[in-house]
Amino acid sequence: MSYVGTARLLTTQNVAYTGTAGTTSTAIGLGVQRVRVVCTTDAFVKVAVSPTATTSDAYVVGLTPEYFTCAPGEKVSAVQVSAGGTLYVTETA
Repeated sequence: MSYVGTARLLTTQNVAYTGTAGTTSTAIGLGVQRVRVVCTTDAFVKVAVSPTATTSDAYVVGLTPEYFTCAPGEKVSAVQVSAGGTLYVTETA
């Protein structure tokens, strides 16, 4: 049976963002294929090996958990829409 939106929560990182992108410092771990992302304000988010989020990336509504597919070795970056905040990234299994 599959449960949409549920997962075992693993390692969490957080980083501040403003008009300058904030990027997690530690790469996503082996075996992780999905991350849970929460931004404290509306933000644009990018997942890649060396990401720097821009206003062309995925729009995420503040305080709303989103799940992104990822690969080991990638990082997550966020940049503000209109106000700075904190990006929380939790690896899931």
